[in-house]
Amino acid sequence: MLGVAHVLGLLLALFGVAHVVPLVGSLVYGDGLLYHFLAAAALSSGAGLLIALATRGYARELKPRDGFLLVTLAWVLLSGAATLPFLLTLPDLSFTDAYFEAMSGLTTTGSTVLTGLDELPPSINLWRHTLHWYGGLGIIVLAVAILPLLGVGGMQLLRAEAPGPVKEEKLTPRITETAKSLWLAYLVLTVIAIGALRLCGMSWFDAICHGFSVVALGGFSTHDRSVGHFDSPAIEMVLVVLMFAASLSFARHFVALRRLTLRPYTQDPEARAITVLLAVSIAAVALLLWVTGVYPDFVASLRHAAFNVTSVATTTGFVSQDYGHWPIFAPLWMLFLCSILCSTGSTGGGIKMFRTLLLTRQAARELKLLVHPNAVVPVRIGSMVVPERVGDSVLAFIFLYFMTIVALTLAMLLTGADLTTALTAVVASVNTTGPGLGAVGPDTTYQALTDVQTWICSVGMLLGRLEVFSVLVLFTPAFWRK
Repeated sequence: MLGVAHVLGLLLALFGVAHVVPLVGSLVYGDGLLYHFLAAAALSSGAGLLIALATRGYARELKPRDGFLLVTLAWVLLSGAATLPFLLTLPDLSFTDAYFEAMSGLTTTGSTVLTGLDELPPSINLWRHTLHWYGGLGIIVLAVAILPLLGVGGMQLLRAEAPGPVKEEKLTPRITETAKSLWLAYLVLTVIAIGALRLCGMSWFDAICHGFSVVALGGFSTHDRSVGHFDSPAIEMVLVVLMFAASLSFARHFVALRRLTLRPYTQDPEARAITVLLAVSIAAVALLLWVTGVYPDFVASLRHAAFNVTSVATTTGFVSQDYGHWPIFAPLWMLFLCSILCSTGSTGGGIKMFRTLLLTRQAARELKLLVHPNAVVPVRIGSMVVPERVGDSVLAFIFLYFMTIVALTLAMLLTGADLTTALTAVVASVNTTGPGLGAVGPDTTYQALTDVQTWICSVGMLLGRLEVFSVLVLFTPAFWRK
């Protein structure tokens, strides 16, 4: 247990480096918050170093069960540390709201309790989006390239944090090289995003913030009206492409970059399914908006459908229109998509397309076995035969995923929330999407929620980001037996 504390101390100390971005922003824009961020960085790094030094004599190699405990505690602890800049610079913000904002940032959910974003100090907006960027690929995965240099084993961390059920697939032979490969793909997409948004007319500040946000599929914006503030078809279309790219596996991006070919995408069953489902959904919603007269012509309908459907389906959460007033099928279908669309190994949330495809194949196999009971029908995804163990794991995950949504929705209802707000807030939190409907719709924030409801959503974000299993395993008696 003290070995876990040692690694937590190192992570907390390293987290102080994240404050460099808002520190530079405060210097450039002169918003007077330089010393606030210096204090927050010093507190995080100082506390982390004290913990690490106090436990330096204990074994550093993590056991598999330690990985799950460490990942969960890391998200909880670092979200707590991330509240410091909010509490030091926004005196009217409660700890509950500050923690929600920090958890939303690090889990790349994008829900916010803040209003007046246009007038917010630039360094605070930079901090919010920096949390997205660090959280996007997973703080633990980003740190795993550094931890081995400190003598801390990384394999258990990556297995506990990496999204998706097939975690053994490696890009390169060594875990450090794998993490660096993911870093490279993530960094390249970030640079492309910032450059493209700047070329489309955003200021450097807005381009950096939205670039950080989109590659993490986060959803934070520098404006209360989100992307609708710019009212720019060019910006919206660039973001659609970036959101789609970030919803695909970063492992595929790295291989495509290394080989300079699109074959990693065209041969990937997940990528093909995501492309088809997203394209059909955009066309269907655009047609619905046009036929029902929400927008005067099909071009406008297609523009707004393409952006908002992609944003919600990829669990980003940017908003250009108040789709809460669209025909009810559209927002409900979008919330359904956010549960299944993103790829394994992407920065998105939800069940992931791999699991959706696997369940579809398993259902098809069961139908065949009803007709031919003695047939041997393996479950395939692409050319890969999926082991039975993975299928069992996915079924258990789906059950726990839906039970988590049911339990948290009931908890929200017990606190007095209406059904629409309760259900969509929980779905949006567990899928790390951001906007829901009702009191947490696309035209508003989560500020209307009570403190208890806010904490419920924070728990939902944590469970969703760590894909339920990593957290719930800590509550099993078997985990704590020697």
